[in-house]
Amino acid sequence: MTRPRRLEALDDSPEAVRRRTPVRRLWYAAYGSNMHLDRLTAYLAGGRPAGGLRSYPGCRDPRGPARMAPVMLPGLLYFATTSEVWTGGRAFYDPDATPTRGGELPSRAYLLTLSQFSDIAAQEMYREPGEDLDLTEAVTRGRARIGPGRYETLVCAGLLDGYPVLTFTAPWSSRDITMNAPSAAYLRHIAAGLVASHGWSARRAAAYLAGCPGADGHWTAPEIAALLACPP
Repeated sequence: MTRPRRLEALDDSPEAVRRRTPVRRLWYAAYGSNMHLDRLTAYLAGGRPAGGLRSYPGCRDPRGPARMAPVMLPGLLYFATTSEVWTGGRAFYDPDATPTRGGELPSRAYLLTLSQFSDIAAQEMYREPGEDLDLTEAVTRGRARIGPGRYETLVCAGLLDGYPVLTFTAPWSSRDITMNAPSAAYLRHIAAGLVASHGWSARRAAAYLAGCPGADGHWTAPEIAALLACPP
């Protein structure tokens, strides 16, 4: 098992904010299928992820992440809405909810450029990439809503090696949405990402995902573990 990196708290003093803005490099904390590098590569370099129903144009900068690190985010992973790519529920992050089994969720952080993060966020919303996001509010206040969409609320969970750690999620709370079970292909990517980034066993990754709202009651841990033994 790989020991996750711990994040530094955001310092909102004027001097600290001045040092980290404007943002040119950042850690993108992936908590869903993007934890699997093969899936993230479809966003970076373009293409269709295994098991997905959509092809992506890729980022303006198609290079791979400069660095990768396992991290833990405070909050809850849950599945809701319906994905046009995977057909089942999408993964969302609720930073304000407390999971029943501990207060953190595993994530994989990728050190990216601003343009790469912005282009990934655009493709998550099925838009063409090409415009840089303004991350000032997110890295200053810890959160910023840049639009009404399902992945248009930015969360800055802290700092790692001096760079802000950001992810995107829905504007709603996990208490205010109907859960929806994820598909097998989607769960396979998430489980594979957990194994690769955190060094978890297939059994541990499956047990974690089977306990997440939306998957709970629809998928068992043995069923999820079996997905990792099946080719995509």
